[in-house]
Amino acid sequence: MSLRVAIVGSGPAGVYTAEALVKQAAGPVEVDVLERLPTPYGLVRYGVAPDHTSIKSIAGYLRRVLELPGVRFLGGIEFGRDVTVDDLRACYDAVVYCTGAMVDRRMGIPGEDLPGSVAATDFVNWYCGHPDMPADRFVLDSPEVAVIGVGNVAVDVVRVLAKTAEELRSTDVPEEVLSRLAESQVKVIHMIGRRGPEHAKFTLKELRELGELANADVCVRPDEAPVSGEMAALSRQVRGNVEVIQAWAARSPAGRPRRLDVRFWMRPVEILGDGRVEALRLERTRLDDGRVVGTGEFETLPVGMVLRSVGYRSVPLPGVPFSEATMTVPNEAGRVRDREYVAGWLKRGPTGVIGTNKSDAAETVRTLLADLSGRDPVRHADLDAVLAERGVSPVTYRQWLSIEAAEAALARTLGRGERVKLAGLAAMLSALERAE
Repeated sequence: MSLRVAIVGSGPAGVYTAEALVKQAAGPVEVDVLERLPTPYGLVRYGVAPDHTSIKSIAGYLRRVLELPGVRFLGGIEFGRDVTVDDLRACYDAVVYCTGAMVDRRMGIPGEDLPGSVAATDFVNWYCGHPDMPADRFVLDSPEVAVIGVGNVAVDVVRVLAKTAEELRSTDVPEEVLSRLAESQVKVIHMIGRRGPEHAKFTLKELRELGELANADVCVRPDEAPVSGEMAALSRQVRGNVEVIQAWAARSPAGRPRRLDVRFWMRPVEILGDGRVEALRLERTRLDDGRVVGTGEFETLPVGMVLRSVGYRSVPLPGVPFSEATMTVPNEAGRVRDREYVAGWLKRGPTGVIGTNKSDAAETVRTLLADLSGRDPVRHADLDAVLAERGVSPVTYRQWLSIEAAEAALARTLGRGERVKLAGLAAMLSALERAE
């Protein structure tokens, strides 16, 4: 009898887990990959910047996994609403949770809930066409915007804000979003980090891309560019970052239409405004025994939008253990409890790159297979029957391909690149109905 495993989540962690099960299992295995959305690939589809096509090409690899014999994609199924822990335990020999960590951490400062103060992931979901984010969610009508954070997500956000709509036309940004970007009134983008250049989390490749923006000058204040220690003590990657930043500090603006001010040693202390964001108050910082402390020197920026990108966290799943301290599912090498497992950011926190999920998933699968080796199957129900009884019709892999085809057809109609994402769940479901 085949081993049957349910995977909750079809992002990189979930799909790599499916691949590891197929490769590592000694006998036949049937893997169902359950996904809340009608589309697979998670972060690769809805978190990678649209102009980073080389990273988005990972979707091609994930696609081949979903097409492996024994692997089945079931979209449009929400865990906790359409199916429960008990349902999956009754239908499968094991369950693996792979739902990621895509909720922003908060800054915890006054004014953070004012309209115009938003999570960077909301903005990313918007320009990536996530169906949870309406195409009219953002109106870029403020001349100045602040992005809090100096990691790769913050870099992606400021790059999209700095580029022209024409530069993004060949990407898969939804047409409705592209129109909003074309109407953008943003002239100045402030990217703000609490520490110095040597502590920033962006990669050298991402950083250099900023310096190549055709539509924006990148500016760094010379007094904010020096490092807090010796350059020789820094890693090669960090030295490269610092050298690029110091080079920016030494050059003069070229008069491009937009300006990106990269700020270091500044922390947000309050968002100001009467009914909506009107300004951001910053305090200069320094290190004290490795801790960031304020100096009592303040500055106010006249921004109309604040996008926070200061870290990410997972959220609890109904009926699944969760640690509020680590914002992960407690586990031992992926084991949560009998016949329940976890992989990806939900397992270890938001660390590593997309590829890190492959080795992470392999570890979880080794644990799972060792636990179940020699055990008799315990399942006594069939998920298809459970869903049918509840009136839930999963989106099949073939139906997902019809959404892909509709996006490719839309791109041809608009004269834009290989595909243009459909905006909103209704458009996706309409594509499914037309294909049937």
